[in-house]
Amino acid sequence: MDDALKIGILHYTCPPVVGGVEEIVNQHASILHRLNQQVTVLAGKGGTGNEPYEVKIEPLFGSKHQSVLKAHEQVRRGDHLGIEKLTSRILERLTKLCGGLDILMVHNVLQMPFNLPLTLAIRRLAESDDGVKVVSWAHDSPYFQPNPPDFLNSDPWTVLRMPHPLIHYVTISESRKELFLQQGERGDWTVINNGIDPMAFFYLDPRSVKLASELRLFDRDLVMVQPSRITPRKNLELSIHIVRGIKALGYNVLFVMTGAYDPHETRATSYYRRLRYWIQELDLKDHIAILAEYRFKDKSRLVPDRIFIRDLYLMADLLLMTSKDEGFGLPLLEAGMIKLPIACTAIPPFLEVGRDVCFFGKDDPPLFIAGRIVEYLSRSNTHRMYRHVMKNYVMERVCRDRLLPYLRTLLDIRKKEHAS
Repeated sequence: MDDALKIGILHYTCPPVVGGVEEIVNQHASILHRLNQQVTVLAGKGGTGNEPYEVKIEPLFGSKHQSVLKAHEQVRRGDHLGIEKLTSRILERLTKLCGGLDILMVHNVLQMPFNLPLTLAIRRLAESDDGVKVVSWAHDSPYFQPNPPDFLNSDPWTVLRMPHPLIHYVTISESRKELFLQQGERGDWTVINNGIDPMAFFYLDPRSVKLASELRLFDRDLVMVQPSRITPRKNLELSIHIVRGIKALGYNVLFVMTGAYDPHETRATSYYRRLRYWIQELDLKDHIAILAEYRFKDKSRLVPDRIFIRDLYLMADLLLMTSKDEGFGLPLLEAGMIKLPIACTAIPPFLEVGRDVCFFGKDDPPLFIAGRIVEYLSRSNTHRMYRHVMKNYVMERVCRDRLLPYLRTLLDIRKKEHAS
C-alpha cells in the first residue's frame, strides 16, 4: 500500500440514496478500494456503515440543508453576505475532511446549482498551496437545456460554467465533452467513460469475484466454459486442441473446466494426467483453468457448486461441449436460460435439445472447429455487444487502466511544480 493514492470522492449524497451519480460514486469507491487505494467518500447524506471504504457525512455538503437553501434565496435577492459566510464555513469543514488526501474527485458539484456555497468552497480549496488536487467529474450541466433559468446567467451562479485554472476536468463521453465546450466550458477536458461492475451487476459470489480477478477473466477476448466431469467420454482433449486453434487465430482465450474427477479411479486419473500433459505440451497453461485442483493465490481451495457454475455461465462468452456420448444435454438448457451461445458436438441428445447452436463433428479437425466457433460468435449480436462491454466498459478496467494513471499523472505534475 506504499504507492496507494489517498482519494476522496465527493457528491451531495451517496448510497443508499438512489441515483445515477450515486451509483457511479459507489462504483468508483468500491473498485478503487478493491485496487488497493485508500478511498474516502464525502457526502451530505447517505452511508450504511457496511461499505468497504470510509464514508464521512457532513450535512452542509447536501443540497437540502436549510442553511444552503436560505443562502440560495438570499443571493437571488442580491444579498451575497449569507452565501459568503456559508462558503467560508463549508471551506473550513472541507479543508479538515480533506486533510491528508492526494486527490478529491468531485462529482457534478462544480457544474450543478444545488449547493453553490459548496461549489465556491471547492474552487477555493483548489487554490491552497499544499492542498489536495481537485478533479471535477462532470456528468451534466443545467446550461445544456434550451432555456436555463435566468438566475444561472448572473453572478455568482456563472461560476458553474467557468473552468477554474487549478481544477482538472473530466467528463464521461465525447458527446458530453462537446456540450461542455459549446456551453462555454473552454478548459482542458479529459474523457473517462463510466462503466459497469459485473461483480455487482451479476451479484457474483465472492469466490467467483476472486477467480475472475486472478484469471483476468474480464480482460480476455473469449471465455469458454465446460461444466463436465473429467472422464474420457467428455472428450476434453478435443476442447484443449480447440483452445489451441482459437489461440492460433490471435485470441486471448480462456477455457474453464469445472468438473471434478475421481482420484481413486485409475482410468480417470490417467486421463486427467494426459490432459495435463497436452496443456503443458501445447503451452496453454495460461489459457486453460482446471478447477478440480485450482488453488487461489492465498492457497485456499476452490470447491465449485451450483452458484459458482451459474456465475461462470454469466461471465462466459460460450458454453463448449465436446462430448462423444451423453444421455441428455442439461448444460445446453442452462446456457439457453441465460442466452449464452453454445458450441457442441453433433451427437443425438445435443441435436435434440439445441437450437441456433454451433454444431461440429467430434472427429472434425480442431482448427476447423475453432474457426467455426469464431465465425459463429461473430454473427451473434448479443455476443458482440457483450464483448464490447467487457473490453471497454468494465469499471475495474476503466479504473485500473485509465483513471488511476490519470490521477497519478496529476500528482506527478504537482511534484514537478513543487520541485521547480
